[in-house]
Amino acid sequence: MGQLKGRIIYKGKVEGEALVTSMPISFYGGVDPNTGTVIEKGHELEGVSIKDKILVFPQGKGSTVGSYTLYRMKRNNTAPIGMINKETETIVAVGAIISEIPFIDKIDVSKIKTGNRILIENNNIDIF
Repeated sequence: MGQLKGRIIYKGKVEGEALVTSMPISFYGGVDPNTGTVIEKGHELEGVSIKDKILVFPQGKGSTVGSYTLYRMKRNNTAPIGMINKETETIVAVGAIISEIPFIDKIDVSKIKTGNRILIENNNIDIF
């Protein structure tokens, strides 16, 4: 379908199914670290699991504890396998780095749809 180039936040290679939201995500209080399910009331992904998905969202939000929540999710095997942002911020960037989750930003996330097969390889994203 296409290839996009972005900025590497955490280098890696992973392939999986995209889960896309147009809304920012708070990992602390917005996602259950034991299940990987979005629990933020009114979020368009409320009730949906991000576990084993390539999570595509504009940016993170909320408390710096979100970095450690993402790390806890990785340890619990409930984390996304990769992440893509339009413009990341420190909370999600630190969470991805300490959790060793391949992560890219500076991407036009509107070009990716839920269900697309995605390959993240360093700063390249292939959409199938």
